[in-house]
Amino acid sequence: MVFSLPGAYTPTCSSTHLPRFNELAGVLRENGVDEIICMSVNDAFVMDSWKKDQEAENISVIPDGNGEFTEGMGMLVDKSDLGFGKRSWRYSMLVKDGVIEKMFIEPDVPGDPFEVSDADTMIDYINPKAIKPETVTIITRPGCSYCAKVKTIMDARGMAYEEIVVGQNITMRSVRAITGMETVPQVFINGDHIGVSEDLVQHMSHVDRNAA
Repeated sequence: MVFSLPGAYTPTCSSTHLPRFNELAGVLRENGVDEIICMSVNDAFVMDSWKKDQEAENISVIPDGNGEFTEGMGMLVDKSDLGFGKRSWRYSMLVKDGVIEKMFIEPDVPGDPFEVSDADTMIDYINPKAIKPETVTIITRPGCSYCAKVKTIMDARGMAYEEIVVGQNITMRSVRAITGMETVPQVFINGDHIGVSEDLVQHMSHVDRNAA
């Protein structure tokens, strides 16, 4: 499958569009997708650098530097008002044996709409019953045994997580502002603040009881 976006390093592309496809890559592959390709009217050096910066190891990035492929798709648009020049309109498509089975094209409205070309829309089309992974973030601190305990729990359950390290990616002042607490680890699942390691254990026990 292919998804195309206006440009590397741009806000929505970097915060949501590419990351979510990377996050759901495992589910997409479980449901028959062999390769996930991100296309953009950028040069190869920019695309490769952006992929590394995004840690998007599950995505193949392809530059369309001259916009020839995008123009052939009828998706080349003029964004000169933003200083971008010619760029791709946002869309995604499911391709089987060189034939486009389904396209999700953003509505033709001003700005940069992002409503239907996302990863969730694609997986919902392929398999509405597909189970999507939970989004997990853990705030940790080097040398913290409780942080190590939380990561061990996540690893044992095969749960992927983003680790934010105090002193590297965040300060304790920010941790207090976000959570109202002064300890680590702090765990967030699907945007919900779970709490410290003991809270995570209780949360997992509750999940297991409901699943039984």
